[in-house]
Amino acid sequence: MTKQSDSRMWGGRFQEQTDAFVEAFTASVNFDQRLALVDVQGSIAHASMLNRIGILTSEEFDSIIQGLSKVLQEIEKGDFKWSVQLEDVHMNIEARLTQLIGDAGKKLHTGRSRNDQIATDIRLYLRDEIQACQQLIRQFQQGLLDLAETHADTIMPGFTHLQVAQPITFGHHLLAWFEMLERDHGRLADCVKRMNIMPLGSAALAGTSYPLDRNYTAELLEFDAPSRNSLDAVSDRDFAIEFCADAAICMTHLSRMAEEMIVWSSAQFNFITLSDRYCTGSSIMPQKKNPDVPELVRGKVGRVNGHLISLLTLMKSQPLAYNKDNQEDKEPLFDTLDTLQGSLRAFADMVPNIQVNKEAMYQAAKQGFATATDLADYLVNKGLPFRDAHEVVGNAVAFAIEQNKDLSECSLQELQYFHTTIEQDVFEVLTLEGSVNARNILGGTAPEQVRLQIKQCRKLIE
Repeated sequence: MTKQSDSRMWGGRFQEQTDAFVEAFTASVNFDQRLALVDVQGSIAHASMLNRIGILTSEEFDSIIQGLSKVLQEIEKGDFKWSVQLEDVHMNIEARLTQLIGDAGKKLHTGRSRNDQIATDIRLYLRDEIQACQQLIRQFQQGLLDLAETHADTIMPGFTHLQVAQPITFGHHLLAWFEMLERDHGRLADCVKRMNIMPLGSAALAGTSYPLDRNYTAELLEFDAPSRNSLDAVSDRDFAIEFCADAAICMTHLSRMAEEMIVWSSAQFNFITLSDRYCTGSSIMPQKKNPDVPELVRGKVGRVNGHLISLLTLMKSQPLAYNKDNQEDKEPLFDTLDTLQGSLRAFADMVPNIQVNKEAMYQAAKQGFATATDLADYLVNKGLPFRDAHEVVGNAVAFAIEQNKDLSECSLQELQYFHTTIEQDVFEVLTLEGSVNARNILGGTAPEQVRLQIKQCRKLIE
């Protein structure tokens, strides 16, 4: 029985054409074509290695390189014709290469499978995109440091439970954001370390009988080493899961920052003003200026968290080695990358343009008895055990609430009623400036420490 020619690269064993719906349903080319550049890079390295070990002649190798360059030019210009019938980015590129150079194109796939090819492509792509994420984090951090330096002396209330707790400086608060991002940067670097192992040469699952020089290919593609186990190399996507977990943590940090910016820019707080470029108005209320960019970033955390769960669920029941399930890894991964990079870019541009209402911050810090802890520390320095000092200050705060005034507004005689060791110098520690300057310890909120931290942070990101 003779069957008609099949355009599919794997169709030799099949007697029937694939159903048109199934063809479209199982194809990935609509979303994995963004891997085209790294797919060509991987093919060039593979071809170089095949030439090195004598499987490709120099003429065949030169022809393949020229053909791949032509294919890449077509893709970059938008002239490349993607075909769902060819399923994915790999088959589309290989088919076009063979059209351009003939039988030499068919030899490119020697010693590899789409299983190790896609596992390699995703790593190459993700490695580059993680570097872009890290660069955006650094840009954001630089903006934070510049703003923190400007406001190293700007006093604001520090909160716990969203209640005024102690006075801090705005520069100190911004440096807390910096530290969150620094850990995010480090997590991404760790992800790359574990990911930067080359699957190429693992073939479908068992390796190959061809004498491939996998160390040479890994060197060309700047991987740290080739994979040790072919089954694991083609089947696991834990590196993609790890990235999505790192992205979810980073997005959570951005969401916390967004929440503070949203609250601070409200009329009730009036701590900051966001640039008009990052806000929108209301279709019905002309006075509104809505902090849409921070709100949207806060909302996008949900989709990134969802993608992480999708990938975890995708992998949870897969037996070794490769399964078609893994085609579902790319869309969550790509969207996570796009979302994280977009959110980081938005914040890196928006934060340096924040206008700070120093007076509103200062007045807010005077509310809620922010210097109560300073009075307790004052009493401890006078010899009281801390628990006793805590009780004394609690009684003084209750009195001040009844009198509708701050502790700093109480007279010396009123304060001495609660403990006789209180003297005139107490008013030095009951001021906001005295409170923040007193915390002149490594990691503290004193302006001197904030400026020192900024210098250290600048060295860290150079």
